[in-house]
Amino acid sequence: MIKKFAIVLMFCAGLIFTGCGKKEAFNDDLTTIQQRGELIVGVKTDTKPFGYYDEKRNLIGYDIDLAKYIAKALLGSEKRVKFVPVTPSNRIMKLESKEVDVLIATMSVTNQRKQIVNFSTPYYMAGQAMLVRENSNVTSLKSLAGKSVIIVFGSTSEKNIRDNVPGVVILGYRTYPEAFAALKAKKADAMIADDTILWGYALSDKTVKLLPERYSQEPYAVAFRKSEESKKLETKLDIVINTMISSRQLEKLQKKWGIFNP
Repeated sequence: MIKKFAIVLMFCAGLIFTGCGKKEAFNDDLTTIQQRGELIVGVKTDTKPFGYYDEKRNLIGYDIDLAKYIAKALLGSEKRVKFVPVTPSNRIMKLESKEVDVLIATMSVTNQRKQIVNFSTPYYMAGQAMLVRENSNVTSLKSLAGKSVIIVFGSTSEKNIRDNVPGVVILGYRTYPEAFAALKAKKADAMIADDTILWGYALSDKTVKLLPERYSQEPYAVAFRKSEESKKLETKLDIVINTMISSRQLEKLQKKWGIFNP
C-alpha cells in the first residue's frame, strides 16, 4: 500500500514539473502588451477625419490620436503604438486572429457585434446620414424607394437601410473611397454611412452634399476580443477613456478634428 502511495506521489510530482495536470499559465492581454512594450491597434486609413493619410503619408486623425493617448497611458509614451490598417469587412477577423490587440476604427456598438466582441465605454457618438450628388432630388430615406443606395460591407448601414426602405437596391463596396467613387460615377442615387465619415467628402468635394437628417445613433467604442485574457485590458481602457471624458480631453480632440457635437 505504501509502495502504491509513493508511486502516486511520484506521478503527481512529474505532472507538476512537466506542466501537465494543471491549467497552462497565460498572460492576459494587458500584461502581454506591457511585456512587449507596444500596443497594436487596428485603425481605418481611409476615413477622414478619424483615420487617414495626409499628403506626406502620415497616418493622422481622431482615432489615431486616441490610440496614441491610450499607448501613453499604458506604456508611458504615445510612440509605443503600432497601427494596422483595417476595413469594416476584415477588422473583426484581424482582432480575433490576434493580429491586433484592439480595434479603434469607427466601430459602432451594436447588439449583434456584442455577441462577437466586447466594447469599451463609447468615445464618440455618430449618426447615420446620407450623401447625395449636389443636383440630386433625393431628400430623405423615403425618397429612396425604387432607387439604389451605396453602403460599405461590414458597416451598420445595410441593416438600417433595409429596415427603413425595404424595396431599395443596395450596392456594397469594400472601402469608403470605393463607395464614394461609385456615387460620383452615378452608379447609385445615394451613399449611406456614419455622418462623421461623410463629412470629410462633403467638405472637400462641392459636387456632393450631406443631407441634414440623421437616422440613428452610432456610439463608437474600442473593441476587444471576447475572452478572459482581455478583461484587465478592458478595465484599464475604460478608466483611461472615462478619465479623458471627465478631464474634457476627448472634447479637445473632437474640436481639433472638427467633430465636436455639444
